[in-house]
Amino acid sequence: MPIRRLHTETRYSEAVIHSGTVYLSGQLADDLSGDIRQQTRETLASIDRLLAEVGTDKTRLLSALIHLRDIDGDYAGMNEVWDAWVPAGSAPARTTVRAEMYAPQVRVEITVVAALPDLSGPDL
Repeated sequence: MPIRRLHTETRYSEAVIHSGTVYLSGQLADDLSGDIRQQTRETLASIDRLLAEVGTDKTRLLSALIHLRDIDGDYAGMNEVWDAWVPAGSAPARTTVRAEMYAPQVRVEITVVAALPDLSGPDL
């Protein structure tokens, strides 16, 4: 099976596709000056864009790993945005952890894995 990589940098690719599965690197907000809700909205919008680029969407999420700088202060606000974003009945397996970020203004980073649609037949 071939491996396809998109938006590849020296250390990572934004997306890697293999065997019907897409793996996204940790996504961040573009504007790091906002609160947790704004940063979560921007991060999820980035995930939406990348998933659309490879031909899938958030209804096909398999797993999510959420890193929060301040899990005590930001968990509720992040969940408020997350819950509004995830389609009913499509919640992925999810883990949320406290993490030291590469820069102090980064409040949230989200990594997801999603299935690509099976274009050869019905999606079961």
